[in-house]
Amino acid sequence: MAQPKEFTTNPMKERLHEIIFEADTKAGKLFDAVLLVLILLSVLVVMLESVPSYGDKYHSFFVIFEWFFTIIFTIEYILRIYVTIKPIKYITSFYGVVDLLSILPSYLSIFVSGTQYFMIIRALRLLRVFRIFKLANHLDQGSLIVESLIASRRKLTVFVFFILLVVTIFGSIMYLIEGAIPGTNFDSIPRSIYWAIVTLTTVGYGDIAPQTSFGQFLSAIIMILGYAVIAVPTGIISAEVMSSARKKRQKLRKGVSTQACRHCSKEGHDRDAIFCKYCGESINIQ
Repeated sequence: MAQPKEFTTNPMKERLHEIIFEADTKAGKLFDAVLLVLILLSVLVVMLESVPSYGDKYHSFFVIFEWFFTIIFTIEYILRIYVTIKPIKYITSFYGVVDLLSILPSYLSIFVSGTQYFMIIRALRLLRVFRIFKLANHLDQGSLIVESLIASRRKLTVFVFFILLVVTIFGSIMYLIEGAIPGTNFDSIPRSIYWAIVTLTTVGYGDIAPQTSFGQFLSAIIMILGYAVIAVPTGIISAEVMSSARKKRQKLRKGVSTQACRHCSKEGHDRDAIFCKYCGESINIQ
C-alpha cells in the first residue's frame, strides 16, 4: 500500500515564508513595514505624475520610479508564489489578485498608453497595515458589516424597489405639473425622475427647481420623505449588525494570530491552532 506523500522542508523557503507572510517576527514586521513604505511611495508617484505641471517636467523620473517599484513588487509576487505550497491558492486569493493587478499596468503600458495610471490600485495593498499593527479586530468589525449587509439584502432590495417606484411616480407627476411651462427644465419624464432622486436623497443640486406653487408643495413633501429614505436602510443594517454582534459574543473567542497557512496563505487562525480552519492542512510543516 502506497504511503502518503510527506512534505519535505526547505530551510530557505521556510525562512522566506516566515519573513514574507508572518507579521509576528521582527523580520516579518520589518519586511511589511518596508513594503508599506514602498507602496505609499509608488502611489504618490502615480498621483504626482497625473498633475500636468509635474508630469510634463519630470516625466522621465516618474518612469524610472514606476519601473523600479514594479520590479520590486514583481520580485515580491514571485517570491510569494515560490514559498507557498499551493501557489494557486495564493494567486486566486484577495491579496494575490491585488498583488497581481498592482504590477500588470506597468507591463500593459508598454503596449497600451495610459494604463500605468491603473497602478493606483496599489493603494489596496495598504490593507496589509492591519497585519502589522495588530488591527485584526478592525478587520473583524469590517467583516461584521459585510455580513450584516448580506443578511439584510432582501429587505434592502425591497426598499430600493419601493424607492424606485416613488421617484418614478413623483417624477412623472412633476413633469405633468411643470412640463407645460415655457423654458422649464422639466422637459421630460427621465429628467423629472432625476430631479426626484436628487430631491429625495436630500442632495439638492439646484440645477432643476419647480416654478409653480403646487410643484413647490410637492417638492416639500419629497424633501420630508427624504429623511425616511436615510433612516430606513440605516435601521435595517443596524439591526442586523447588532444581531450578528450578539451571536459572535456568545462564542468563545480566542486570541487571533497573524500566522499564514503554507497551503492557502489565509490568516486569522487561533494562536493554538494546529490545522488551518480554511483548508484543513497543517499550519506548521514539521
